Amino acid sequence: MSKANPAVIDYASKDFAKVPSRLSADQPQVLVHRNVWSTELQGDVAFSKERKHLVRVIDLPSRVLSMTLGGLESGQSTNRHRHNYETIIYVLSGYGYSMVDDHRIEWAAGDAFYVPVWSWHKHTNLSETGPARYVACENAPMLQNLGIALREEA
Repeated sequence: MSKANPAVIDYASKDFAKVPSRLSADQPQVLVHRNVWSTELQGDVAFSKERKHLVRVIDLPSRVLSMTLGGLESGQSTNRHRHNYETIIYVLSGYGYSMVDDHRIEWAAGDAFYVPVWSWHKHTNLSETGPARYVACENAPMLQNLGIALREEA
């Protein structure tokens, strides 16, 4: 167990012989996060404020993948940023564009697009009649668990 966090098992090279020969099912307590848009988790407000747009973190126990719901009001843009985890974004409503390095990617409801690792990017909602809503899936938890997740704001 980790001294910093007793709930975390902290394996090292010396523990190589402890790799099991069989898998056992991992049944977490929580398998559903209901009503995500209407539920604010403790960190959602601060996270949204820092990111300068609506973000709802989906609270499920995946150690490899994360999912967030995001929203941009008419004319709103995110901060320009980059991170070392991959992102796939599915647009639920609205239309706009994302600058990924020097590439302008136009998107609309029903589109999905990919943000490569460590690429500078920024998302802008061009919809005049309402918000753009999207689902973002990332491999951030995997990198966080390895202690190597990075994010940088421009």
